[in-house]
Amino acid sequence: MIFITAKFRVLPEHADRWPEITAEFTEATRAEPGCLWFDWSRSLDDPTEYVLVEAFRDDEAGAAHVGSDHFRKARQTLPPHLAETPRIVNTTVPQDDWSELGEMAVPSRG
Repeated sequence: MIFITAKFRVLPEHADRWPEITAEFTEATRAEPGCLWFDWSRSLDDPTEYVLVEAFRDDEAGAAHVGSDHFRKARQTLPPHLAETPRIVNTTVPQDDWSELGEMAVPSRG
């Protein structure tokens, strides 16, 4: 799978509205057949920073995402709300879902 983490520093005046600003793009991306997940989180240390964790099934799914109409639209509509160019880590990993963090295993509570 293609695993991507990106940090978006949003202009302070838009930070509280970022989930609303990105809602259409997020919904359309999540509906792509090759999207495994597309999840936003807000930094606890910097309220203007959002972290996007996304994964796509394979290179074909990643290319379909980047070539989609909603991605092209996001390239136009999102940057005016940003304080800087987003930073990204993009890699391919040999799995298709989250693994358990064994070092913090939770015993059965049943």
